[in-house]
Amino acid sequence: MGSKRAVVSLGHNALGYTTAEQWDAVKHTAKALADLSEEGYALAITHSNGPQVSMIHKAMTELRRIYPDYSPAAMCVCSAMSEGYVGYDIQNSLKGELLSRGISRNVATVLTQVTVDPYDDAFYHPSKVIGRHMTAEEAAMEERKGNYTKEDPGKGYLRVVATPKPLEIVEIDAIRLLYDAGVIVIAAGGGGIPVIEQNCVLKGASAVIEKDSIASLLAKKLEADRLIILTGVNCVKKNFCRENEEDLRQLTVSEARKLMEEGQFEEGTMKPKIEAAIDFLSARSDAEVLITGMDEIEDAIAGKNGTRLIKDAF
Repeated sequence: MGSKRAVVSLGHNALGYTTAEQWDAVKHTAKALADLSEEGYALAITHSNGPQVSMIHKAMTELRRIYPDYSPAAMCVCSAMSEGYVGYDIQNSLKGELLSRGISRNVATVLTQVTVDPYDDAFYHPSKVIGRHMTAEEAAMEERKGNYTKEDPGKGYLRVVATPKPLEIVEIDAIRLLYDAGVIVIAAGGGGIPVIEQNCVLKGASAVIEKDSIASLLAKKLEADRLIILTGVNCVKKNFCRENEEDLRQLTVSEARKLMEEGQFEEGTMKPKIEAAIDFLSARSDAEVLITGMDEIEDAIAGKNGTRLIKDAF
């Protein structure tokens, strides 16, 4: 296995938004991951699943609507389905790319559960939109079942679910065993399957965990040297999309916190990545975080692109 340990977090652009797009996108993604493997990194990979889990939820909801005898699929089941089929595509594409380079390495996907706190404030203020647009009558039915909805003016209603913070990765021992044995592990896809511990049983939660939060937790648990967050921009920006936009090539934790307090990072896009970076570096003082785009990964590793986040020197 590689002497350097990295956890790689893949964003939506690494996977596409439909099954056809995903088939093509993962081939491109596999090249970047194979480059990292050739650079000597032991890799654990996690990924987004927003479009995928939403598509599955829509399909299962429509199936129930057309065929009432079918049981509705719980959100945790939709998350498990997305983990499986996204991991399947990444696993096969990466294995094929490595073999084409004469590299024989095992790649494995671990269906991963993640515990959350049932009293997390996110459950009282759900905000993550999923599924298809519904009529007022359908939304009322969801509300009666205990689910939450919000109106999308002019389009109908959408279901919203909670985004609680991850506590523990249930399968971490198995993931670590594979990782330490040199296997490239794909784990906690889409944030993992959120579950709540009830006595000795794990119960699926109606929630979605942010992938950046789980990437940080996974990197801490595996004692990674680097957390690499691949996103849609080449580096972190100050004054993003303004005339005075500025590339930020290196940030300390305190600098990142200050910029975040100034409102420089947008909710739902760059801010969760910065929060994940700070969280990871708070536990791994000798590590670093690299945020960059898929096509810039080679230059970013060489220090020619991307944003490097490090702990403050004292």
